[in-house]
Amino acid sequence: QKAYVNYNKCDPKLCPDGICLAAKECELKILYQTAPHEPPETTPAPCKGCFKCLLVCPAKAIVKI
Repeated sequence: QKAYVNYNKCDPKLCPDGICLAAKECELKILYQTAPHEPPETTPAPCKGCFKCLLVCPAKAIVKI
């Protein structure tokens, strides 16, 4: 399974200083943020499936696919 960002739910204003908590939690940097207050993006690299990002996202915008 892979982490996916539901951009309809993502609200970077919910994260402290606009820094995405889910991207910050991603050890492999599959999720990354290009700038504060911007939604995170994903790389094509394989997700290891720890889903720590899913647990920390305040908007519950990270889903498993």
